[in-house]
Amino acid sequence: MPTRHDIRNVAIVAHVDHGKTTLVDAMLKQAGAFAAHQQVDDRVMDSNDLEREKGITILAKNTAVKYHPKAGGAPVTINIIDTPGHADFGGEVERGLSMVDAVVLLVDASEGPLPQTRFVLRKALQARMPVILCINKTDRPDSRIDEVVNETYDLFLDLDADEDQIEFPIVYACARDGIASLTKPADGTVPADSDSLEPFFSTLLEYVPAPEFDSAAPLQAHVTNLDADNFLGRIALLRVEQGELRKGQNVAWIKRDGTVSNVRISELMMTEALTRKPAEVAGPGDICAVAGIPDIMIGETLADPENPVALPLITVDDPAISMTVGTNTSPLVGRGGTGKGADNKAAVKDRKVTARQVKDRLDRELVGNVSLRVLDTERPDAWEVQGRGELALAILVEQMRREGFELTIGKPQVVTKEVDGKVHEPVERMTIDVPEEHMGAVTQLMGVRKGRMDNMSNHGSGWVRMEFVVPSRGLIGFRTEFLTNTRGTGIAHSIHEGHEPWFGTLTTRNNGSLVADRSGAVTAFAMTNLQERGVLFVEPGTEVYEGMIVGENSRSDDMDVNITKEKKLTNMRSSSADSFEAIVPPRKLSLEQSLEFCRDDECVEVTPESVRIRKVNLDARERARAASRAKHG
Repeated sequence: MPTRHDIRNVAIVAHVDHGKTTLVDAMLKQAGAFAAHQQVDDRVMDSNDLEREKGITILAKNTAVKYHPKAGGAPVTINIIDTPGHADFGGEVERGLSMVDAVVLLVDASEGPLPQTRFVLRKALQARMPVILCINKTDRPDSRIDEVVNETYDLFLDLDADEDQIEFPIVYACARDGIASLTKPADGTVPADSDSLEPFFSTLLEYVPAPEFDSAAPLQAHVTNLDADNFLGRIALLRVEQGELRKGQNVAWIKRDGTVSNVRISELMMTEALTRKPAEVAGPGDICAVAGIPDIMIGETLADPENPVALPLITVDDPAISMTVGTNTSPLVGRGGTGKGADNKAAVKDRKVTARQVKDRLDRELVGNVSLRVLDTERPDAWEVQGRGELALAILVEQMRREGFELTIGKPQVVTKEVDGKVHEPVERMTIDVPEEHMGAVTQLMGVRKGRMDNMSNHGSGWVRMEFVVPSRGLIGFRTEFLTNTRGTGIAHSIHEGHEPWFGTLTTRNNGSLVADRSGAVTAFAMTNLQERGVLFVEPGTEVYEGMIVGENSRSDDMDVNITKEKKLTNMRSSSADSFEAIVPPRKLSLEQSLEFCRDDECVEVTPESVRIRKVNLDARERARAASRAKHG
C-alpha cells in the first residue's frame, strides 16, 4: 500500500500540568517556527484567555513543524495535536485522537501516572495506536525515574495493552529547557548527553507510522474540529483519509443523519507553526482547514460526489454531570456594566438577559463541543446542560459571563441511568496525594462521601498516595473542603470509572446559610454584629436583596438576617462613625466554589461583574411554608 513518508501525525497526551504545552513550545522553537527576533510567549498553544488564567489546556489544537532530519533527506512535516489533560474535556481528547496515527504519552518524573494519564492512555490503546513514552521534568529534585517507568508498565498491563503496545520506546526530557535523550539520566538531573530535542524528533520519525492510503480510493475527509473566521465564516478542520482535496473542488458533504449534498470548497488552508496558510491541494494524511460549508458539523465526512462513502461518526463518552442554565431572575437583573469597562448605568439592552439569547448561545456551543448536551426543561427560560464534569460546565458558564450574559445556574447534579431496573449513578476513581499528617482527615472526608479505598502506598518521602472509588455527586463541593483540611497541601485528581448502584443519601455540607431578609446595601455595623454567626461573603456597600445568601451559618440550619441594618444616631455618638477595623475580611467565592457551596434549594446568579448565591425561592415566608410541608409530609 502506498505510504507518505513526508508527513507524521501525532497527539501529545498527558495528565494536567505534566508539560504537554511546554514540550510543544520547545518543538516549535527548535524546528525554526519562529523568527530569530520574534517575541514568543510561554505556552504559546494556550491561546484562550481562560487557558492562560487557569494554566490548563481546554481546547485541542493542532500545529505543524517542518523537521529536517540530521541524517539528511527531505524535510518531514510533523502535525502535532495538543490535547487537554483534564477528563472533563475528554471530548477534545477523543477528537484529537481521531486525527493522528500515534500518541506521545507524557508522564511527570516525580508524580508518575495519575488518573487523567489512565484516561488518555486508555483512549489511545482502544484506538490501537502505538505509544511513545516521554518521561518529562527529569530535573525535579524529587524525581524517581525508574519507579515511574515501572508504574507506567503496570498501567499498560492494567489497561490490557497488547504485546506490540507494551514494547514502547522511552524518551527522557526536560521540556522547559528543550532537551531530550534516549539515555536515562540520574534522578533530579537534566539529560547530559544532549542539548536539544533531536533524539525526540528522531524517535517520532522512527515510531510514528507514516499515513498509508489506497491510490485508487475515492476522496474521504473526516471533520474533527470547527473554527470561525470573520471573513471566511465557519472553518472545518479535517483529516484527509483517502484521495485529494483541492481548492474550488466540488465535493459530497455527508451529514450526521446520512443525507448527502454537493458543496464547493471555497478556501483550503494548511497549518504551518501557529498560522494557517492558503494551499491548493491536500493529500492523504494531511490535516487541513476548509471554508465554504456554513452548517458543517464535527464527525461529518467530505467525499467524492461520484462515490460518496461516509467515515464513522466520532463517538464520545456519556455525560456524568448536569446543571440547569437559565435566564437571570433576580431583582438585580440587567443592572451594572457589561464587564468590559462600561459604567454601572448601562441599560438592559447592553446585556444578554433574554431566553432567546441564552438558547442561541447554548446552541452555538453544541456546534464545536461534542461532549455537551442541552435538554429542554419544564420552564421555557431554563435548559438542562449535561457535560463530563463540574469544571467543563463551569468553563462554559465563565465564557458566557465574559460575553455579557446574565444567568441563573442550578446546583450540579449527576446523570443517572437505569440498569436491570435499578438506578445506577456515575462513580469516579479519585487519587489523592497528601502529607502523612493529613491522612486521617482525608479518610474521614471520603468516608462521609461514601468513598471506598482501593489502594494506599507510601513513597517514603512523608507523602501518602490513596486511591478511592467514590460517587460523582460526593465530589461536588469536595475540593474546597479538601484543601481546607489539608492546609492547601493536598493534591486530588479524579476520573470517571463507570456506573454503580445508587449509594444512598449523602450529606456533604453540614452548615446552613445566612440569608438576607430584605433589600438594601450592606453596612459595616450589621456585619460586625453578624460575623460571629458564621463566615460572611459580602463586604460593606454591596447591594443585596431578599433571599440572597450573604454568608455560611456556623450551625446546620439557615438563618434569615438583616445585613443592611444601620447604626442609629444618638446624643452620644454619630451614625456614620462605623468601626471598619473590627470587620473580618469576607470570603470571596469563585464561580466553581459557588457551585460547590450550593444546596438543593439554592442556585447561583452569574453576571459579568459578580457571582451571587441565592435561594431558588426568594420569599422567606414561602420558604418556611415549603419546609413545613416537607417536614409534615
